[in-house]
Amino acid sequence: MYGGKFLPFHKGHKFCVDTAAQECEKVYVILFWGGADEEKILEDYPKDWLSVEERIKQLDKICREAAQYADVIPVLIDITGLRLPDGSEDWEAETPLVRNVLGNRLDAVYSSEESYGEYFNRAYPEAVHRLVDVKREHYPISGTQIREMAEKVERGFWMI
Repeated sequence: MYGGKFLPFHKGHKFCVDTAAQECEKVYVILFWGGADEEKILEDYPKDWLSVEERIKQLDKICREAAQYADVIPVLIDITGLRLPDGSEDWEAETPLVRNVLGNRLDAVYSSEESYGEYFNRAYPEAVHRLVDVKREHYPISGTQIREMAEKVERGFWMI
């Protein structure tokens, strides 16, 4: 599986999905939406290309394109209200929602973030944490950088 908020989806995300699809027979790409991080980002960057509707379109496009390699399944998981007392997102509460979709057998969890390893080991102990392009050498970009350079985004740079 590969999951995220994808605010927005970009070529680095697509690279990770394609890598997973080339290495696996079946890949679930999960769009987590409605969370605290998303709410804050949308307050700061109220752009149409960050809406959940637009991200669903991007998710579908990425999954269709990666389907040349494997069975790639888009999944939407609503995490509205799953927050810790301090208002931040509660990843532990998200785990059962993922398990409801994927079951209890996961071979690999894909990401580009080493810091996610501790959580993945706890949440999906049977799965390998497969790191892809951690140093951002293939696509040196992040969602934060894209949001901060909106004028380039609107001209099509980095977007999928």
